[in-house]
Amino acid sequence: MKLLTVAIPCYNSQDYMRYCIESLLPGGEDVELLIVNDGSSDRTAMIADEYARRYPTIVKAIHQENGGHGEAVNAGLRNATGLYFKVVDSDDWVDVRAYLKILQTLQKLQNEDKMVDMAISNFVYEKEETSYRKIMKYGGVLPEGKIFTWEDVKPFRKGQYLLMHSIIYRTQMLKDCGLELPKHTFYVDNLFVYVPLVHVKKMIYINVDFYRYFIGREDQSVQESIMIKRIDQQLNVNKLMVRQVDMDSIPHPNLRRYMFAHLEIVTVVSAILLIRSGTAENLMKKKELWKFIKDTDIKLYQELKYGFMGRLIHLPGRAGRLISVGAYKISQRLVGFN
Repeated sequence: MKLLTVAIPCYNSQDYMRYCIESLLPGGEDVELLIVNDGSSDRTAMIADEYARRYPTIVKAIHQENGGHGEAVNAGLRNATGLYFKVVDSDDWVDVRAYLKILQTLQKLQNEDKMVDMAISNFVYEKEETSYRKIMKYGGVLPEGKIFTWEDVKPFRKGQYLLMHSIIYRTQMLKDCGLELPKHTFYVDNLFVYVPLVHVKKMIYINVDFYRYFIGREDQSVQESIMIKRIDQQLNVNKLMVRQVDMDSIPHPNLRRYMFAHLEIVTVVSAILLIRSGTAENLMKKKELWKFIKDTDIKLYQELKYGFMGRLIHLPGRAGRLISVGAYKISQRLVGFN
């Protein structure tokens, strides 16, 4: 069994996928790299096959009809044979020294017959054409370098979240919990992180700056204008997060506190984007989103709507919407990324 499976979803990625793959090859025989060609029309398939030929014991090329990012992750998980599972998008990359430290840690756990459900590391926002960097760290919140449980987790700060870039899950846990991401949908990384958390019991935090998350390209899915165009997909993910996790069934208060904060920020982003679009249709969709939450879980609805962030996005009238958007813009400047 391989120690780590890395799924690399690729759609028309010919211009940057090599850099991503090359950053992962130093893992050697401890890893399997699954390059998932999601119906690309450029040279992505040829490049994937080239690496599979050159590194037959490490790289496998998977070709499928276009199903979107979520289905590419699903394909990676279906084919994964590694003890742990990681997703690295084809326009991102990893730091080699941090990568080797993570593999060393996972190998040590295996040698000692110890298992964790989730390994966490830092990630770095790399912004195009600037020297700007922001590192998402978890020191002071998570114990470092030892196995811990939710009992040991301290409150996360605002703006500090577990994203797909920061986590490695135990493969069998993901399969056992039945994780399956929706097809033809962007922003499913929130589901990938969020839904399995209720099954996580043991964790380890490896304080290295591992994942390099590239932002700032004009065609990137997280650009605000593109997110507004794809707002129905954001709303679908938001609703699935509400539907697939029953907050009252979450076993530990520290875990519930984190999952509420994660859901809250996703919901606020949905609402702000709907407000920012400025259309009557999208303002109606904002009302529909909150009605959906209310109909699904009245207690959750009350917590979300009457918390600080919920009150902020429910200020009445056009003036209230302007205040909400202004607060959003200030947050963007303070944080420094999309």
